[in-house]
Amino acid sequence: MQLNNLELKIIENKPQQLVQGAVIWLHGLGADYNDFVPIVAELNLDVALKFIFPNAPIIPVTINNGYQMRAWYDILDFNNLQRKVDQAGIVQSIANIQQIIDGLVTQGIPQHKIVIAGFSQGGAISYYTALNQSKSLAGLLVLSSY
Repeated sequence: MQLNNLELKIIENKPQQLVQGAVIWLHGLGADYNDFVPIVAELNLDVALKFIFPNAPIIPVTINNGYQMRAWYDILDFNNLQRKVDQAGIVQSIANIQQIIDGLVTQGIPQHKIVIAGFSQGGAISYYTALNQSKSLAGLLVLSSY
């Protein structure tokens, strides 16, 4: 499935039951959604949730010698723990994730039943997206991020 140039993997952990909430899970720099797809079965949840795993676009990443990889935004410089990043790329990624949230709400999943999770660079986008919401989310999970 695709949405706004983002390829999406969608898993319902209990497809025979009415979905009661959703988790949007963002991968890290250079990875793809396959990194976290296996976690759905491992969680062994009793509640019916929809898991959405978006793939970041493939872009050249400056700090990796311009090598093209999946990234939520370009990192221009990484010096002494200070990062110069492509702010427009961050804004675009937040807008893309917001479209996923809006789509879930349109499908009948209230925003207060949506969790955003992210690892590494995906964690940074999750954090920014959650903090810019006008309505509360169910939660935010940020793993090994900054």
